[in-house]
Amino acid sequence: MGLLTFVALGGGAAVGVVGAPFVLGAIGFTSAGIAAGSYAAGMMSAAAVANGGAVAAGSTVAVLQAFGAAGLSGAATTMVASAGAGLGGTLLGLAALI
Repeated sequence: MGLLTFVALGGGAAVGVVGAPFVLGAIGFTSAGIAAGSYAAGMMSAAAVANGGAVAAGSTVAVLQAFGAAGLSGAATTMVASAGAGLGGTLLGLAALI
């Protein structure tokens, strides 16, 4: 692997870890709860309708709200870094095709 590959993978991982809390907040998963009128509120509403009025523990909405409220756990940070590195590698591969 060349230097550019390592930069793309590392940069993608760093952007993923640093950017994840900002993205969660922007779509409505905040430390104070789900923001009214947000994309997260729409997700919560759909989940509640599908489950008879409650949001199931461990569901996507519940997990994203936990991350929004408390931050990313070690496992979640690893997951986000891996996804970011994958995105960085994909973008490098696409750039090579151009």
